[in-house]
Amino acid sequence: MTSRHILDLPELRPLWDAVHGRLSTGRPVSRVRVGPLDDAGREALADLLGLDRLPGAQPTVPLAGLEAAVLEACGRPIREVVTAILGPIGDRAAERERAADERDALWNWLAGHEVVTAQPVLMDWVTHLRANGLVDGSPERTRGLLAAALTVLAGLPADGEPLPVIAARHLDGDSHALDDGTRLSSVVLRALAVLYGTDTPDSAHARRALWSRAGVADDELSSTVLAAGLRLGGDGPVARICRISAEAGHPVSLTLAQLRSPGEPGEPGRSAGPVHITENPSVLALALRRFGRHCPPLVCTAGWPNTAVIHLLRLLADCGASLHYHGDFDGEGIRIAAHVLAKTGAVPWRMAAEDYRIAVSRVPEGPDPGRLTPAPWDPALSDAMAELRTAVVEEVVADALLDDLAGHQRG
Repeated sequence: MTSRHILDLPELRPLWDAVHGRLSTGRPVSRVRVGPLDDAGREALADLLGLDRLPGAQPTVPLAGLEAAVLEACGRPIREVVTAILGPIGDRAAERERAADERDALWNWLAGHEVVTAQPVLMDWVTHLRANGLVDGSPERTRGLLAAALTVLAGLPADGEPLPVIAARHLDGDSHALDDGTRLSSVVLRALAVLYGTDTPDSAHARRALWSRAGVADDELSSTVLAAGLRLGGDGPVARICRISAEAGHPVSLTLAQLRSPGEPGEPGRSAGPVHITENPSVLALALRRFGRHCPPLVCTAGWPNTAVIHLLRLLADCGASLHYHGDFDGEGIRIAAHVLAKTGAVPWRMAAEDYRIAVSRVPEGPDPGRLTPAPWDPALSDAMAELRTAVVEEVVADALLDDLAGHQRG
């Protein structure tokens, strides 16, 4: 059994508590306020310090004088004494600094994650999460939650599968990880709301609608993609429909159900060249009007791409087609472009800052571009839009886009 320190007296315990607490702050200490002391405590403190009269009930004790008294009483410095009596002295300042460093490292990790950098609008999500603090005060638990959320976001938009299937695939087989009301589902849904520019869902119906927009349990028949000039190999229905429509100079609208049919679509023909993507159906219509049956491969996102659009573009990319995207020069258009590039591997097509400046010269009195977020492929683009504050819809530059397509039209 360990013997007590000779200065470990009940009457002096308030003194040692006060000294231990002050030294544990990690800051310089010159004096310690003690108390309130009872009569026995005042007498014990007076004896220790060699005072000729009793101190008050809540005295302030100079640390240098106390250090000298303790050394005289037991030959040990005060730090050793309070450590022996009460345990190790901490360093709360260092602990706070270490905790702050851990928090900063966590949020810097999140802000620099490829899911966020590929779609910079998600920095609004990062800012919200940071403002709301850590999960149970723990950087480790928070990182685990956010890592799971990023894994889910990286896998969206989904391919029309139910939420439990998606959860099981991405979250170690836990099919209930994204159930309504879980902390993880709330974090992911807030990210999706920021991404799509909608309000955070506040009802079960709104949450289902937002999941659906991200391709979760999407309707295979109502989710469609508009395309033109696709000449796909193979003898399946989708390949034949695309070839017949392309030869007739007509557009084709494909459902997600068709695209998910086994073996569909076939590989694009070797002469097909790159696949260009437009945001607006009117540009695709202009291309068909100009090129007819010679129209090069075009896919239209019709604004924010649904599951069918992403599915087709990924299939084309998997078959070796290079994807080239153009959209509106406004805040929403930049976010849509970032989304398409991040989710399909497409590259920008006439979407640089210089392209925007040339386009603005055609519409000097255009509408305001709205809320701007960075363009990952060209940071100067968002700067130029912030400077000129003019939106340019895709149709304004359609002639330049069509001139590009003319070099790829089918002979």
